[in-house]
Amino acid sequence: MRMLCVAVCVLAVSGLVHSGPHNTRSSVSGLVHGGPHNTRSSVSGLVHGGPHNTRSSVSGLVHGGPHNTRSSVQKHIRGTSDMRPRFARDTIGLDPEVTMNISEIVRRWGYPAEEHEVVTSDGYILSVNRLPHGIADTATQGPRPAVLLQHGLLASGSNWVSNPPNGSLAYVLADAGYDVWLGNSRGNTWSRKHSTLSPGGEAPHARTYDEMALKDLPAVVNHILKTTGQEKIFYIGHSQGTTIAFIAFSSMPELASKIQLFLGLAPIATVASISSPLAKLAVLPEFLIRDLFGGRDFLPQSGITKWFAENFCSGKLLERLCGNIYFLLAGFNGVDPNFNASRILVYTAHNPAGTSVQNLIHWDQAVHSGKLMAFDFGRKGNVARYNQSTPPQYNVEDMKVPTALFSGGQDSLADPRDVDVLLTQVGRTQTWTS
Repeated sequence: MRMLCVAVCVLAVSGLVHSGPHNTRSSVSGLVHGGPHNTRSSVSGLVHGGPHNTRSSVSGLVHGGPHNTRSSVQKHIRGTSDMRPRFARDTIGLDPEVTMNISEIVRRWGYPAEEHEVVTSDGYILSVNRLPHGIADTATQGPRPAVLLQHGLLASGSNWVSNPPNGSLAYVLADAGYDVWLGNSRGNTWSRKHSTLSPGGEAPHARTYDEMALKDLPAVVNHILKTTGQEKIFYIGHSQGTTIAFIAFSSMPELASKIQLFLGLAPIATVASISSPLAKLAVLPEFLIRDLFGGRDFLPQSGITKWFAENFCSGKLLERLCGNIYFLLAGFNGVDPNFNASRILVYTAHNPAGTSVQNLIHWDQAVHSGKLMAFDFGRKGNVARYNQSTPPQYNVEDMKVPTALFSGGQDSLADPRDVDVLLTQVGRTQTWTS
């Protein structure tokens, strides 16, 4: 029942009820995999649950931006279709969430917020935000099932609360009776500390999606289990948040055994067919990428991004232009009635949230190889690190976790062709219709 409930919450915010001329994928991946049943599903007409060119309001990631969905299921869960903040705009006309951190955004809407610090085995200090309960779940008795929401590339935990409560998955789940946790990958805005090293003093190779999968994710999951006293959690990842799950759950059976259900929004295991302008960076040699962007951070949140949000994207005409930047990176979806242009300033102020240049290079390698592999340090470096001349490949087939995947038909990052390949690696197909 809990699996069904968390899936319904995701679908409610993802825009499951699809109508009109939006060119979405006719059979969107949605699989249920693992255990003796090992079945995969596909949901017809679903627009995927992440912001890669979709109608989703799950998050405000770089892939298309969040969209304010209007699902009737969502309104039922929320209990209202019109959640208004206690105050609308500050004295200079900007949405106050532009300058807020994650906890401040959550509290602004009347929800409880906690901040946790999780130390990884290699000393990174990750910031994890928690909504222990909602404000419309008074009927829930006893411990609430825990769910971890993990953002994508260049994003942060703020993406799950970037819209008002009736359009943000974190709030919807909290009000549906879940204990909601928001992860922040190493190197983004909120996870830049280390237990022994100053920012920038750590080895640059320690900040790719390898470490996010094999170091960050186990530490966060174990912290949640220890804090809540539960034996398993639900995991919802978007984009890179699904990539690290595929790596971790296929490589670490013990960790996989702690996951009740994995829901992947805009799932990415390989990017052989990626068509986003971001892929153009793959034509550059690695040394040139380092020369262009330096050896540390790629698009970190800074005063420049805040200025851009407050001064460039604040006009009515430029709001739509700023929104189209997200679509340019992830694929256009025509005139989307669920795109919440009034939140552009909030999206732009918090995104991009940064990653390492080394992680960017890792994705560059993935475009060239067309495979899900560990970071390639070159022949000599690979022998020293992996005891073999080539980086090891991760095998999604080894993942034994109940899984549901959702993708969009015009997603230029989680391309449908790559998703089709992924589905052959996860299980058999069973069709859901809507």
